[in-house]
Amino acid sequence: MKWLLVFWAGPIIILGTWYGLSYNDMSFGIFMLTRQAHDLVFQVYGNLLGIEPETIPPLVARAIVVDSAVLFALVGFRRRARILAWWRGGDRQEGEAASLASPDNLSRAP
Repeated sequence: MKWLLVFWAGPIIILGTWYGLSYNDMSFGIFMLTRQAHDLVFQVYGNLLGIEPETIPPLVARAIVVDSAVLFALVGFRRRARILAWWRGGDRQEGEAASLASPDNLSRAP
């Protein structure tokens, strides 16, 4: 699960960080974070795809949402037995309280 989060969330975080910094022209002296590079990247992608550059960010956001939904549906399907056992077990609430109430965690006050 750790690697799933790394390979799923990592690129999304990198892309979102680049987009936010370059859109607001917070370059910190790095050309790739300038607004000029931002506009150039979207102009190139727009020319390659034959669409207006302004339409690309909403398409990417929609693709991220759809891909994330498909990915989590697949993970949920693969782990459905564990999820159903957890759901039917009724220990959704009690499991957290039981794990906290151990003799080591209880107060020794009179």
